[in-house]
Amino acid sequence: MTEQQLPVWADPSVSPDALDPQGVSRRGLLRRAGLFGAAFALGSAATSRTPALAAGDSGRLGGEDPRLAYLVGDHHIHSVYSHDAKYTFSQLAAKGAEYGLDWMVFTEHSNFGHADFGAAMEHGEILKARAQNPRQLIFQGLEWYIPAAEHCTVFTAPGPHEVDVLTRFESAYDGKLLAYDKGGPADADTARNEAHAVKAVKWLAQQRRSGYVDDVLVLANHPMRLGIDSPHEMRAWRDAAPEIMIGMEGAPGAQGAAIPGWRGATSIRGEYENKPSAQSWPGYPADAYLTYGGFDWATATVGGLWDSMLAEGRLFSVTTNSDAHRIVFDTWKNGDWRPGQTFDNTGKLPDPVNTDSPQPGSDFWPGQFSRTHVGVTRYGYRAVMSGMRAGRVWLDHGHLLDGLDVRLTRDRDRGRGVTLGGRLRVRKGDRLTLNVTVTTASRPNPQGILPELAHVDVIRGAVRGPVADRDDWKAPDTRVVRTEDVSGRKGTYTLRVPLTAGEESFYVRLRGSDGNRHGAGYLGASVDPHGPVPHAPGDGDPWADTWFYSNPVFVDVEGS
Repeated sequence: MTEQQLPVWADPSVSPDALDPQGVSRRGLLRRAGLFGAAFALGSAATSRTPALAAGDSGRLGGEDPRLAYLVGDHHIHSVYSHDAKYTFSQLAAKGAEYGLDWMVFTEHSNFGHADFGAAMEHGEILKARAQNPRQLIFQGLEWYIPAAEHCTVFTAPGPHEVDVLTRFESAYDGKLLAYDKGGPADADTARNEAHAVKAVKWLAQQRRSGYVDDVLVLANHPMRLGIDSPHEMRAWRDAAPEIMIGMEGAPGAQGAAIPGWRGATSIRGEYENKPSAQSWPGYPADAYLTYGGFDWATATVGGLWDSMLAEGRLFSVTTNSDAHRIVFDTWKNGDWRPGQTFDNTGKLPDPVNTDSPQPGSDFWPGQFSRTHVGVTRYGYRAVMSGMRAGRVWLDHGHLLDGLDVRLTRDRDRGRGVTLGGRLRVRKGDRLTLNVTVTTASRPNPQGILPELAHVDVIRGAVRGPVADRDDWKAPDTRVVRTEDVSGRKGTYTLRVPLTAGEESFYVRLRGSDGNRHGAGYLGASVDPHGPVPHAPGDGDPWADTWFYSNPVFVDVEGS
């Protein structure tokens, strides 16, 4: 692999005059974190272990997490090595660079053509892409058809066995290759299939523990699109290997699906256009199959499924991505097959050709609209994966923010406190401060709009431990506890939100939007007075309804 280089915005040898406004802004954030230059050099020395959380391992009160730089990425991208996609690696990597991505994961669909031919050929392209784009971190991954459920992103750290682990996993555990998706509505083998999915996650964890691969991560994709990812399945995947199965898409790709006048009068952002089926988990309401401000119902509902998992006191991260297959308003189409060739006997689509007229599509380019920000202390592949595992993640749509830094501190302590994904150890009655540092958008987004953040919501939920009912999807003690109106504020500013530790452990997480579309949340205004709401079918301009979400910070109350 060609020697990795720092991104342009992080490279001290690149003059600030050569940076665009967002690059200047990101460099400023890096300097404020004290990581510019040698302190942020290529992370070959960065380990794949998550740094110990000060409060969690030491037993001392308070906590002290490191300063972080945030790398922007996308963990769900398809190329010509997926049977239903269109673009080459070079096209996607170039667009990712254009839209400011530091890291990308190519996640091709499993099928026999991919397992037999495509994965190995794809790996050659991955190596070439890494050499041609040394300022980007380019991962090889897989979109796994989960037995008895939907899809997952699976990806590994670069190394001699990265493609071998993926292909062995695909052949042994993919529901599509095993024909586990053929059971029909009754599917008498659901229990077997669910058990096989758990076995698959454990197998991946063993590959990491044995050192066969440096690292591997799994995230559930578009969990509510079909309603077949039940709460008990998601908990089972997490519990099988929480260091591997780290979370889910909080917002799916296909965010351009409902641009007015584009795909039709019934289109929904994310292509969430399904109804409950015989294979859906029956406990989900019909409204769960929609997106809310472009976000999956499981994430967007304050007090809903995501919160019910966090209320157990265990980290489960959310992300967003492009799920790039076919880009809105793009003019390329798939090339023609040569006689006798199919995807099953080649593992690769013909390269696309330009038509000069818009083609059907629902997606944005990687980084064009959806962005996942991962906090790291060094630059490199394993650093990104370590940051994701630690939960140091926030996400936005439409380039709503340039930066977000979150620190929770005990008022009696000095120091940095803990950040996203972290745990602060306190006593009952301790006074705390949630410090939220926002850096507003410094330039128009790819749609030509200068995004403006209107409000920041603080969401708090009690931690009660493992649930008795593994299919529980509600957290009745989670609600929006404070809203900060930040309309008109520019540059970098810090919100200081006072909190008090009660008798119970708890968590806090953040959310905010451009303020264009909101209403009472799914569980009522007393829980969420101005949350994201569904758009009218066919009328979901994503650029006019943008949100950010953060992962939680946990507070462990001594003696609770």
